Amino acid sequence: MMIGEVAAQERIPRKFLEQILLELKRHGIVMSKRGKLGGYALLMPASQITFGQVLRILDGPLAPLPCLSRIAYRRCADCRTEEDCEIRHVFARVVTSAREVLDRTSIADAIAGPEQIEAEASEPVS
Repeated sequence: MMIGEVAAQERIPRKFLEQILLELKRHGIVMSKRGKLGGYALLMPASQITFGQVLRILDGPLAPLPCLSRIAYRRCADCRTEEDCEIRHVFARVVTSAREVLDRTSIADAIAGPEQIEAEASEPVS
């Protein structure tokens, strides 16, 4: 699909969309083809691309605290022990819930519609 078409259809500024697509291309999610019949295409099935994967590529770690990050862990400077940190315990529950939803919701789910996402979000994780 041509980037101009996507930008117009989704009402996204073209330059912003270009930056997103370039980052996704750099991580092997999409490919681009130049020319009159060019555009962008997924390199894998939409069912294999999760929101969590895309958000980590575009925004970095999902964790609100560095001590909860899977990909950029670092100890909080003002924390004596992680085991006794009540702030960490609360945010650990929040980030676990967010990861569960984001890591099991695919682009294909989003295309299928909100009913599909809500149905899958209520299923227990195996």
